[in-house]
Order: sequence, then structure tokens, then C-alpha cells
Amino acid sequence: MQNPFLWLILTVLDIYLWIIIIWVVASWLVAFNIINPHNQIVRTILMALARLTDPVMRPLRKILPDLGGIDLSPMVAILGIIFLQRFIVWLYFNYLA
Repeated sequence: MQNPFLWLILTVLDIYLWIIIIWVVASWLVAFNIINPHNQIVRTILMALARLTDPVMRPLRKILPDLGGIDLSPMVAILGIIFLQRFIVWLYFNYLA
């Protein structure tokens, strides 16, 4: 892969994918009382993760049906990011390369 713009776009999408995964794991750790959300450092990290993920998760939560305590928006966002990555690579190799 020689194109630096393609590399940058795919890397940013990869980083965002990992931010979503870290946010999901952190929310599970809070839900099972493994980490204390009242700790200042933990609260700061959780707030940063929430601010990074909310712009994508909030619209997805409005679209997806309410399943009680199950939030499917991270899974839909991860699938969307993977699809977008593959679509960008497909476009690049089929039309721009």
C-alpha cells in the first residue's frame, strides 16, 4: 500500500475501532464493580471515552430497537467501521490504483 492518504484513513478508523472496544470493556468493568467510577482517574478516562464514542453511538441508539439492558450500538459501529475500511480499500484498488 503506497498511498499515504489511504494509510492515514485506515489507521484513523483502526484507532477509533479500538477506542470503541476499550469503551465497551470499561463499561463492563464498571457494571461488574471491577473498577471504581468514583476514582478521579477512572472517571476522567471514562468521560474521555464517552465523549469520543457518543457522536457515533447516540444516533445508532436512536435507530436501533430498545432491547432492555443490551446495547447493540457498539457492535453496529464496529461492523460499520470494518465495512467502511474494506469499502475504501475496494474503491482504491478498483478505481484509483
